[in-house]
Amino acid sequence: MDDLDDMDHRIVTALRARGTDPRVAGAARALSWAGEHGALWLAAGLAGAAVDGTRRSAWLRGTALTAGAHLASMGVKRIVRRPRPAHVVPLVRTAGRHSFPSSHATSAAAAAVAFGALGVHAAWPLAAAVCVSRLVVGVHYPSDIAAGAALGALTARLGTDWMRGGTRD
Repeated sequence: MDDLDDMDHRIVTALRARGTDPRVAGAARALSWAGEHGALWLAAGLAGAAVDGTRRSAWLRGTALTAGAHLASMGVKRIVRRPRPAHVVPLVRTAGRHSFPSSHATSAAAAAVAFGALGVHAAWPLAAAVCVSRLVVGVHYPSDIAAGAALGALTARLGTDWMRGGTRD
């Protein structure tokens, strides 16, 4: 096992151990559930579009970027096919067997970039919490999270001009 794999295993083991506290486990499960298939972020984007009529188009495009990033991560998963951590007992069930990249992290980072461009600064800490939750529940390695977050942030960043209607602020 190389150094990165060793570090990945040790970090997920340490964070999964934090899930023995019922409060931590409950919060991690809730965040993982909310982030499933990007649901939290898609709902937030649609809510933003519903209440912010002057920027409705930007909200809908940001939501589309988030969904697109999530779909891209699912495609990468099918190619890479990295198995989920088998050395820890997971606290949640997963929709699939593959872990790289984390689709939760991808959609979270995409939403943080897209919605952050609209001034929603709370998206960043919530996105970070969703990412950490996937380690605490024991279904991802840190490198899965990092790759997913990078994919999501890059996807959304490349689309922010389109999201704003082709104009720069």
